[in-house]
Amino acid sequence: MGYCFVIYGGPTADESAEQAVEFDGVEFHGKVLTVRMDDGSRLKARAEERARWAAGNDKREFRSQWHEENDIACRKFRKVLETEPKNWQAVINAFKSIPKPSRGEYGLMVNYYARRGDKHHARSTFEEMRAKGIEANSYVFTNLVHAYAVARDMRGALSCVEEMKAESIELTLVTYSILIKGFSDIKDVEAAENYFKEAKRKLTSLNAIIYSNIIYAHCQAGNMSRAEDLVREMEEQGIDAPIDLYHTMMDGYTNIKEEEKCLIVFERLKECGFPPSVVSYGCLINLYTKIGKVPKALQVSKSMESSGINHNYKTYSMLINGFIKLKDYAKSGLKPDAVLYNIIINAFCKMEMQRERHRPSARTFTPIIYGFAEAGDMKRALEVLDLMRRSGCVPTVETYNVLVLGLVRKHQIDKAVGIIDKMSLAGVRPNERTYTTIMEGFAADGDIGKAFEYFTKIKDEGLKLDVFTYEALLKACCKSGRMQSALAVTREMSAQKMPRNTFVYNILIDGWARRGDVWEAADLMQQMKQDGVLPDIHTYTSFINACCKAGDMLKAMEIVEEMKIAGVKPNLKTYTTLIKGWARASLPEKALQCFEEMKLAGLKPDKAAYHCLMTSLLSRATVAEEYISSGILSICKEMVNNDLIVDMGTAVHWSKCLRQIERKGGELTEALQRTFPPSWNSHEIYQMDSHQMNDTSARINRDLAHNNDEETGSLDF
Repeated sequence: MGYCFVIYGGPTADESAEQAVEFDGVEFHGKVLTVRMDDGSRLKARAEERARWAAGNDKREFRSQWHEENDIACRKFRKVLETEPKNWQAVINAFKSIPKPSRGEYGLMVNYYARRGDKHHARSTFEEMRAKGIEANSYVFTNLVHAYAVARDMRGALSCVEEMKAESIELTLVTYSILIKGFSDIKDVEAAENYFKEAKRKLTSLNAIIYSNIIYAHCQAGNMSRAEDLVREMEEQGIDAPIDLYHTMMDGYTNIKEEEKCLIVFERLKECGFPPSVVSYGCLINLYTKIGKVPKALQVSKSMESSGINHNYKTYSMLINGFIKLKDYAKSGLKPDAVLYNIIINAFCKMEMQRERHRPSARTFTPIIYGFAEAGDMKRALEVLDLMRRSGCVPTVETYNVLVLGLVRKHQIDKAVGIIDKMSLAGVRPNERTYTTIMEGFAADGDIGKAFEYFTKIKDEGLKLDVFTYEALLKACCKSGRMQSALAVTREMSAQKMPRNTFVYNILIDGWARRGDVWEAADLMQQMKQDGVLPDIHTYTSFINACCKAGDMLKAMEIVEEMKIAGVKPNLKTYTTLIKGWARASLPEKALQCFEEMKLAGLKPDKAAYHCLMTSLLSRATVAEEYISSGILSICKEMVNNDLIVDMGTAVHWSKCLRQIERKGGELTEALQRTFPPSWNSHEIYQMDSHQMNDTSARINRDLAHNNDEETGSLDF
């Protein structure tokens, strides 16, 4: 059926209509025409309806059927967003079913893609909106910035900010908060701090969210002093801290292994009326597993369960990871056996992967491989690697990295280098972490040539040089005594705009301490404070070691007082370094006094502390003073009570020193021999002639000098 319009003129509408009736029933090209009269009432009614709809009133809104259908589609889209956010197909179909989306719907769609980190579809939707002539407002732009930030493309996010400024759209509080969070995720704390300061300048007030994001940035970077200042600033402005902020601070203290402050934040959380959640307890479990106190982590676990809070997969993973590290066993002197390893494997089995039909992934096998590699059982580690391949899992670079890390920590650097060859055969390219771990292994051996060789490889292969790479290179330089090379490395770090952190300063100060150069160490301490980097316990101990090696014990004691004023408590290594310093100065009475102070501070002496003190007393054994004899007897008794037995070399050295005052034996000899190995009374020892004894003693002196340097002079950061 077709239509045509015939217009007749006439003085009136009726006369024109009469002329048109003549066409009714006329055949035209084989078809019969039908004339329908229209007096304009239908068009007039539609025009009136449109006018009423456009004007509107307080009683009723006049909408056309098309607008009703469009509105229904918009409501359906919003409902799908709320009820089925994970069903991306349903969301996209609901959006496409809207005949004419408005700016609100486009903004919601960009926001949906932003939460998924899909910057490409977010940009596509944004450009589609602008192509239809809809101008973007701050809400839509902010969602687009969010999309780039979640995708960790901060360059793209900043380009969106430039577009906003070009269109004279001001950045809102939400925009600034998203930018700060984005820079926090990529660990660019400097950029995050700059945008936070800009937000403070341009906005009248800030909220808890933006403060939480900037505090998170500093916690991730380990700048806890700045994070504490920001928390105080929040409180001064009357902004209540949410529970997530407490978790962020606890996580920050966990990263720097500050147990005491982490517990203070946990107690503060409860004082503010927040009931501890699984995340709160998870922060404590993570803290204790990281510092190797697995029994305390288990206590927190029981406390959490008694509060009616169930574990989730993250808390279970933390506990399992804590057992894998086995640091609490190492510190207590216990050696992990097959039973303990079976417990760990059973812990994985209890995850019921097969029952839940979860296929093991690379993340399942990697911790097990690391456990065997760190234990030095490379055969078992490689067997698990083969099992991983047979299970259909392709080993990743992280899998090989844990093999390398385990071998380096066991000082099997040659086997660690061999893993790189296995990676090449498997078609896996080593990354910067692989080479950095190898560099750390060579740094521990003081092999600066090999360390520089792998540093060059990182550069040649176009991999990223980070602070950890430079730290490994600095360790190699300082360990080998090449301090000028170390200074050249620090100059390159400055050229790369890579700031020195506490660990870098500690390595440099320890390097000068090895050489006994107290002036260079003092200059670094001063420079460290000028740069706003706070010295820690390792910094002070290294500087004290430099003073001790230079024979300046007065300066060493001044540093001890300085660190106490700064709130840094001396640890076992600090006291051992002081004892060795007093021994070098031939003042065993001071060494004995320092030893007693260490015990009063609640620290338990280890084998190195006993060795330094006993060597100091025996070196002055010819001086007939009561405190020396009583000191030797007291230390021997403590060593026997603690089941500490020295090696044969130390026993020969101590025996030679003691013969100067008790040639035929006596009370001191009898007490001292209780700390000697059982084979001391063998026939070979007594048959050793004077010449052999002198040669043995000379060798032992050299070995002891080297061992003492490793135990007390070298600080492992």
